Amino acid sequence: MIGETVAEQDNLMTTQSYSRLAALIFAVVAALQLIRAVSGWPITVGATTSIPLWASWVACVIAGVLAWIGFEASR
Repeated sequence: MIGETVAEQDNLMTTQSYSRLAALIFAVVAALQLIRAVSGWPITVGATTSIPLWASWVACVIAGVLAWIGFEASR
């Protein structure tokens, strides 16, 4: 980084690498949501609000679709 010009620093994150990174993050989120849904891990917000398991299935599908779109965009 030291001694690099501004133009060289701008090339550190291309649209392809950004799409790949975002897709990877969404894939991890989808995997964690799937693990939560299959394992039945409870999530409680505050003292009384419980997040239902079906919400993890929905989040898994949405994150999976976003990961797929990101990987397709990085090609």
